[in-house]
This record gives sequence, structure tokens and C-alpha cells, in this order.
Amino acid sequence: MTGPDIKLTKYVAEFVVNTGAGDLPANVIELGKKSILDGLGLALSGAVARSGELVRKHLDMLNLGTGPATVIGANRKVSARFAAFANGVGIHADDYDDTQLAVATDRVYGLLTHPTAPALPAALAVGETVGATGRDVMLAYHLGVEIECKIAEAIDPRHYQTGFHATATCGTFAAAAASAKLMKLDVETTQRALSLAGSQSAGLRENFGTMTKPFHAGRSSESGVAAAQFAESGWTAAGTILEAPRGFFRAAGGGYDSKAIYQKLGAPWTFAEPGISIKPHPSGSLTHPGMTEMLRLIKEHKIKAQDVKRVRVGTNSNMPNALIHHRPTDELQAKFSMEFCMAILLLKGHAGLAEFTDEVVAQPDVKAMIEKIDFVVDDVAEKAGYHKMTTIIDIELNNGQKISGRSDFGKGSPANPMTYDEVAFKFRENADYARVSKSVSDQVVNMVRDLESLKSIDELTKLLLKAG
Repeated sequence: MTGPDIKLTKYVAEFVVNTGAGDLPANVIELGKKSILDGLGLALSGAVARSGELVRKHLDMLNLGTGPATVIGANRKVSARFAAFANGVGIHADDYDDTQLAVATDRVYGLLTHPTAPALPAALAVGETVGATGRDVMLAYHLGVEIECKIAEAIDPRHYQTGFHATATCGTFAAAAASAKLMKLDVETTQRALSLAGSQSAGLRENFGTMTKPFHAGRSSESGVAAAQFAESGWTAAGTILEAPRGFFRAAGGGYDSKAIYQKLGAPWTFAEPGISIKPHPSGSLTHPGMTEMLRLIKEHKIKAQDVKRVRVGTNSNMPNALIHHRPTDELQAKFSMEFCMAILLLKGHAGLAEFTDEVVAQPDVKAMIEKIDFVVDDVAEKAGYHKMTTIIDIELNNGQKISGRSDFGKGSPANPMTYDEVAFKFRENADYARVSKSVSDQVVNMVRDLESLKSIDELTKLLLKAG
């Protein structure tokens, strides 16, 4: 249902302009702080990834000079759009960032967007540029996430199923909205910013398992910042980019459900319902229910890798469309390999950044264990609906014993959430991976916990300037 008379782009712009920090519910603020802290830790660990090195070389090649916005973990400051690009790539580099949870049964759970990767870098970069407070940046971030997630819910699921990467496409609107708010653009100018964002929305899932997937997140954040900047300068653009017959929803998805977005922004906020999931492992979110259940089975039954004869992992038919690497050859492919994720837990009992490396993927025992794992479509999981990530595990041991388990949701989801302290543990682990001192890590954890009280966002970003 679309409703031809609904001025949807104007409605979204009005939401951006008219929403104040006082409109954020207390529980939404606290949930957002967990994702913000998570994103900052991932930007730090992403800075020491191979993609982080390449991004810095690219920035050098552009001869940008200095600017107001921090490239996290790089000991440099550049213009806002390029800081947003670098930090968006960093947050998504290890596919360890938060994920939106779908509501409708025809939407694929966990396959809508990674909301923080496009929204937070734009909010931070523009926030530094305009001298924003922690409260200002927090609000802009929430507006970006809310719009990104509701757009992803509304667009026809064909958008994702036929190959678009929604983090890249919908995330551009998030960055534009966050930037527009911090730049204090009016409704008409914000509409043009959203329109410019729509014309830059791009990203294809064929690139999953390569550096181009995090490139999508960085480019969407950069594009949103640029959209707001061009709109502010007077650049013209259509005012109906979302709902128009040749606009985003119809061009990129073939249609949309207006009921999923119109009069739904902030009612309820996505962080509150259905929620945002924070990842316990640096792999595609669709692996996480199975990984959560596999860890439980290993611990409960004291399963040893050498005792495993065969493992069957059954899911709905949409999940293999994203988990496409059945015999991964590098760390990026391993993130989208259900077989690797099951194998590494059986062999190591843990799956963090240290396990997702090219060296580990190439180990003979890992390859041998992968050969014992069958990843299939399961009728029971299919009937459970795509709004769940139902994963059914059947393990056969060499002695003939059979062990089975099922999970619909993974650790870190609203059904099984992480506490702030658990997210802080993940943040510290990622910061340590980037060789950030414990003292700095502790300061960041405490500062984000009280983000709304920061008189300047620079108090936070200066701590994030340099990794080891």
C-alpha cells in the first residue's frame, strides 16, 4: 500500500527538523548508547584492518590536508565527508556491527540494515564540524537510525532479495538525516538533502565477503554528509524522492508499504521495538543463532571436535542467499560461511577477531571440520518465517550419539540482549585489538555512558584519534 497523496519525503524531513532530544524516550537513549559504544570500538579495530590501511592510503592520495573531523584510530583529521567514509568502513570492516531486526514475516530477519555504520560516522563528523554537544550528536544519530530502519522496513523485500545491500542504500538516508539535523537545515532543504541521498544510494550484495561490503557503509555515510552539504549550498533536487513513481522505493524495490513508515517514525522508535541486535561474533548476523546454540550444546554436552562425525545445520531458504561461502578461502568469506562458523566453535570454543583471520581459515583442521558440516534448507525452519533466523543443529558423534538443538535468535538480540557492561567488554576487546590503552578505553566507556552531558563531542573524539 502506498497512498498516492502521502507526501512521504516531506513527512520524513519534518520528523528530522521537529524532533528534539527531549522526544527520545529514556530506554531508547540507553539502548542507543550500547550501539554507539559498540560502533566506536569497531571503528578502532577496523582502523587496523587491511581495509583501514587502504583507506588511509586513499586519503593520502586525495591530498585533503587537515580538517575538523576525526578519522578514528588514524591520528588524523580531515573534512567531514571523508572522515565519515573512513569511519563507516572501519565500523563495518569486520562485519561485527549491530543489525536491524525485521518485523513483517516477508522481511528477512537480520537482513535489513546495519544501522550504526552509516549513521554514527556522519553524526560524529558533522558534529565535530559544527561544534556540537554530546546531546546534539546523540539525537542526530537516533534520527538517522530511525529513518534508515523504517525505510528498510517499508521497501518491498525484492530490494534485498535481488541484490541490493540495504545498509548501503537505506544508510545513505540515515547519514543525510543526521547531517541535516546537526546543520540545522529547514524542512525544504532537508527534503533536498534526502533527495540527493536517494540519487547516491547504491551497493550490491554480490560483493559480500570482500572489502567492498564495508566500502558500502563508508560510502553511504559519506554520501549522506555530501547530500546535506550540497542541499545547504542551494543545490536543487526533487522533493518527493521516496514516494515518487520514479523515486527510491519504486526504482530500487518495485514498491513499498507506506504503513511501515508513514506516521511510524518514533512511534515506536526502532531501538525500542522491534529492536537492534548487537553482534557477539564478527560474522554475518544470520550465523549468530546457530553459533549461540552451538556454543550451548558444546558446553552442555562437553563436545570435543575429534568426536564429531557429522553436523547438519538447517535454516530457512533466505539464509543461504547471504551465507554464500561454503568453502571459504579468506577471513572475509569466512564471515559469510555457516560452515566455518560452526567449525571454528567446535575447534576453538570461541569466535572473535583472532579466529577470523586468513591464517586460521587456511588451517588444515579447520578445512577438515568444514567438510563434516552440511548447511541445508530445513522445512521446520522455513515454516517458522523469515522474520526469525531459526537454526536447527543436529550433531552426530563418532560413538553414534546424536545431539540436537534449535535457536530462533542469537545472543545480543532483544530476545537475549547484551548489557551495557557486556558491550563494554566487547568494546575493550576491540580497542585492545587496536592497541588502545586500558586507560583510554575506560574513559570512552564512561563517557558514552553519560554521552548527553558532554559539552562538546570533541571530548570523546579526541580519545579516539589514535590506535596503537
